[in-house]
Amino acid sequence: MATETPPRPDYAPAAPVAEDVHKEATEQTRGDRIKAALKEQHGHASARTKDWLAGGDLDPVTVIQLATDKKQRKHAEQVAQQERRAAEARGRFHVAKQQADVEEGNQSAARRLAPLAGQAASEEARLESLRNTPVLPPNDREINAAQQGKKAQRAAILAGGGVMSLPVLGTAVEQAATGQPLILAFVAAGASWGWYVISRPFVARGKEGEAPFGLTPAGMLPATFQAEPAGGAPIVGGNVLMNVEQLAEGAKPFPIRNARTPQQLAECVLLAARAENVPIVEVSDVQRQPWGWQCTVRVSDGTPEAIIAKSGDLETKFDLPTNGVRPQPIKARRACAILRLVEGDPFASAPGLPYRAAKSLSITDKFRIGTSVGGDPLEISLAGVMGLWVAASGGGKTGILQALAEGVTACRDNITIDLDPFGDGLEDLGDAVRITARSNEQIEAVLLFFLVMAKGRARLRAKLGMGKKWKASPEHPAVTIFFDELPKASTLAKRLYNDLLLVGRKELIVVEAASQGGQSSYLGANIAQMVALKAVGPCKVEDTRSVLGDGSVKEGYLPHRLSPATATDPKDAGHIFIQGVPGMADEPIEYAIHEVPSATLRQLGQERLEAGLLDPDQDSLDAMKGVDLPEYVEPEYDKDGDIKKPAPVELLTWEQLLRLCGAEPPAGVELTDGPARAAVEDSVDVMVKADVDRMKTETLLAALQEHDPDAYSEMTVEEFKALMAKAGAGGPITLGPIGEEKNPRGFKRDRLRHLL
Repeated sequence: MATETPPRPDYAPAAPVAEDVHKEATEQTRGDRIKAALKEQHGHASARTKDWLAGGDLDPVTVIQLATDKKQRKHAEQVAQQERRAAEARGRFHVAKQQADVEEGNQSAARRLAPLAGQAASEEARLESLRNTPVLPPNDREINAAQQGKKAQRAAILAGGGVMSLPVLGTAVEQAATGQPLILAFVAAGASWGWYVISRPFVARGKEGEAPFGLTPAGMLPATFQAEPAGGAPIVGGNVLMNVEQLAEGAKPFPIRNARTPQQLAECVLLAARAENVPIVEVSDVQRQPWGWQCTVRVSDGTPEAIIAKSGDLETKFDLPTNGVRPQPIKARRACAILRLVEGDPFASAPGLPYRAAKSLSITDKFRIGTSVGGDPLEISLAGVMGLWVAASGGGKTGILQALAEGVTACRDNITIDLDPFGDGLEDLGDAVRITARSNEQIEAVLLFFLVMAKGRARLRAKLGMGKKWKASPEHPAVTIFFDELPKASTLAKRLYNDLLLVGRKELIVVEAASQGGQSSYLGANIAQMVALKAVGPCKVEDTRSVLGDGSVKEGYLPHRLSPATATDPKDAGHIFIQGVPGMADEPIEYAIHEVPSATLRQLGQERLEAGLLDPDQDSLDAMKGVDLPEYVEPEYDKDGDIKKPAPVELLTWEQLLRLCGAEPPAGVELTDGPARAAVEDSVDVMVKADVDRMKTETLLAALQEHDPDAYSEMTVEEFKALMAKAGAGGPITLGPIGEEKNPRGFKRDRLRHLL
């Protein structure tokens, strides 16, 4: 029988009265109450521990102070380390000085003192600079790192405490079991006290209305850093060591060699400047260098041009050599300049150039060609960069072009061309050069060929999907033309060069030209300042202004103060001031281009030849067919249609151009039977029989006359050269040392075998 559900009452049950609640409470067991209390304490302990691990108790001011203390400790450690280094350097100098005093008259002992004194002074200067460098306020990244570091430290403490408590507890229990309960009592008391501290009632910190941590008001910074510049790098020239007001009354200038500390150097500079009426009022950031001293100076009136104008007189006051005072105005601070006081060679410790294997670079890659007076590398990419390199005779132009060519001949997507109407051009790198042109006829033909190619590429880019600029690749290579001794070229060659400057950049057909002067009388037109990349070495002051700008001397560009080489002294050959380096700000800084030894260049040229030289892509060659020639290279006709004046230069095919310049024919072009092929075959045979890989031209002809008297007995050297050029072997090349001859010219077996 189903049980009936009682009807639901139509009123709410009455709440229990206080007496009933008290009755229920009294009915709870003591264990239940302990469990409830422990549960509540456990909740407080967990919440407090999580908040502690999360750094909830660390307000912004505390964290900023932590970051500040960390920076100050690090700076103190750096100062202490530098103090040890300075003390060691002083000790080495004193030991050497005592030894020199004992061995009076020993020149070798005396010579050892100079570098040790320089090293000691350098370490002292670093120490003084480090001591005077202010510790800046921590930035947001450093503040955040301090906060995270504190959290990690607390997590490690918690983890380590848990692990370390196990052996302590085990030891306490073991001691209690042996009748020594004291340790266990201490452990229990400590644990009870710790539990009491963390299990107290905990109220979570409210976050509402708090500003983000990174936006902490400046007023919350530690007192040490209030009103100091916040964040960022130290200001150049901000570490003022001495100003003109600190000079002693009546103090006289003294030679720079008497300065042993940064303070003395600053005094030396200020006294010399005051004596020459140069308005230098502050000296800062003093550094001892292996070659002398470097500092930052500030003028009170005008610009640092006053230092430049008086640099010769200052050299006398400092007792420095000519060009020993080298000011570099700072663009970011118009009143300031970096002042270098040079006693030795500032480029003596510059690193050598790295080895660059064949096809290891792209023409768009930067490669190092030199070093600044401050020790920074000069790195450059010549992709789409027209360059003009100006220096007087002995200024190192050929060495500069060879340093540039050493980089581009290592590229897998570039064709190198060498033009020189007067000298040897890129002779040492000749093997890695695709075309070498020396006569006016050859140079004009080369320039016209690539001018027409540039115009053809301009119409071809869109079809190849390249966009607004030619994109170099081994299949569509760039072309870099080195044009040495530009002033010696014909009027037509200069005109073709000037036209190529206007259209070659986007098509990656660029010219790096070298000249002894920058005026229009040298270049054929007033174009020096139009060229993107401009560099000037030892020269006349007019060249500095013509190439680098009318106001360049006032800005600190001083290549006219450099000295060209003589027969016995390289002096400043290869030293330049430069503008327009891609990706680098224009600053009036002296650079030295690293000269590569001839033997090294010849070895690199051979390696790059063996790796294979490139020819123009067929797309570019085909595009040339639809290009109109410049009017000034067209023949002139009279009214009857007869030629009145022939064309001054003819547009040749690539094969014809190679043949005209005595270069190897393109890969895949077979050498047909005839006297030319026979001469190449016989030359290879006589070298194989003689077991040599190269022969001088005269030696090779003599061997051929002995090998086949009927064909060669009456042939002259010039006739033999012409026959080899017709075969595509080109003219004689440099062979490297043979016997007592350092660099004779002739033919190499592998190059001739390549033609067959």
